[in-house]
Amino acid sequence: MAYNFGSLIFTSAIKALQEKYGSRRQYVRRESSGLEEYKVGPKEVEFIAERDSFYTATVGEGGWPYIQHRGGTKGFVKVIDDHTIAFADLRGNKQYITTGNLMADDRVALIFVDYPRRTRLKLIGHSQIIEGKDASPWLPKLDHHDGVIERVFVIRVEASDWNCPQHITPRFTEDEIRDALAPWTERIEALEKENNELRRQLHLSEGSAVNGASRSS
Repeated sequence: MAYNFGSLIFTSAIKALQEKYGSRRQYVRRESSGLEEYKVGPKEVEFIAERDSFYTATVGEGGWPYIQHRGGTKGFVKVIDDHTIAFADLRGNKQYITTGNLMADDRVALIFVDYPRRTRLKLIGHSQIIEGKDASPWLPKLDHHDGVIERVFVIRVEASDWNCPQHITPRFTEDEIRDALAPWTERIEALEKENNELRRQLHLSEGSAVNGASRSS
């Protein structure tokens, strides 16, 4: 069946609130357009490949939502095809809340955020948990540097949504700060090198003047 984000997420209560606050009309247009099989497109592929973290939301058997932060090397979440993303689940604090929730209800929501550019991507889908020998074929496709892999999450993406940039506070990683400061760092290093050379030449000049004065006396 074809879905878009609104048709999956907007319940009657949500629609009533949109109607109350004047945004329902624009979302009706979005819901009624583009109802075709969802595919992860080039824009999503590029965006996900640049992320080193994301947030995932699940719901437990008791009805409580649970949000978890996931981090790794840039691009550790892999787009397998135009319907599927996957990532390795590394050993952590052994609470297994996300895993347990997904065993009871495989629906999952993910948010990827590009803080410097104030952009975020939301994905919703169904997650498959793959463990043991069944996970082995997936490992060459995934980043799993120094961590111990306990399982692989394979998510069939049903819909996505790009958020507006409002209220996203720009934040920068060490690498991004280092790259931004690189021209200044290079300039400072060049000036220090030039300064050291001038000091050396001045020292030699002063030494020559002293030696000349000694010979004259």
